[in-house]
Amino acid sequence: MYVGTLSFDLLLGDVRSLKQKRSVVRPIVAELQRRFAVSVAEVDHLNLHRRAVIGLAAVSGDATHLTDVLDRCERLVAGRPEVELLSVRRRFHGEDD
Repeated sequence: MYVGTLSFDLLLGDVRSLKQKRSVVRPIVAELQRRFAVSVAEVDHLNLHRRAVIGLAAVSGDATHLTDVLDRCERLVAGRPEVELLSVRRRFHGEDD
């Protein structure tokens, strides 16, 4: 069994309220869940208007498949024009851990 996690540190565009922030973050979370069947949530900077950290986790029996899913998730978030991806933290836990 292999477990992979991603942590996306995002800078949001012209957002002036937490309500506007939710309208940007929620569609990203929903699309990741829908397209890749991963667990996703906003995990940090909950009270800041222009910052968000989204955490993602996935489990697979195949390391290659898991790496591919994490790569596609990262590309999806990086390609969103309404956010600037400041950093991505990737962790991979395999059978030897």
